[in-house]
Amino acid sequence: QVQLVESGGGMVQAGGSLRLSCAASGRTSRSYSMAWFRQAPGKEREFVAVLSWDGENIYYRDSVKGRFAISGDNGPNTVSQQMNSLKPEDTAVYYCAASGVWFSLKESEYSYWGQGTQVTVSS
Repeated sequence: QVQLVESGGGMVQAGGSLRLSCAASGRTSRSYSMAWFRQAPGKEREFVAVLSWDGENIYYRDSVKGRFAISGDNGPNTVSQQMNSLKPEDTAVYYCAASGVWFSLKESEYSYWGQGTQVTVSS
């Protein structure tokens, strides 16, 4: 089993910044691709960004391109997400996820999930 522990999140005004971090523990003898998903109230969970396990490939959903930056600066099976120029529509619970698939945007291909952290952006 792999456990994912998230930190960061909180409340910020529009235009502000927040940083989310996630670390994997447990069966981390292999590398995983790490991603962030989010779920806004009354909406389905959606993909936000992914970092492939070799750190070579990154992909973002269109609405966060140029504002969010995913990275694995703290070593394998860790991931952070710097979120700048935040908008009220970014308000959601953000989830860290890990996948054995090299590079996936599909929620179904992520086996491990964090507990979620709330991000609230006020206008």
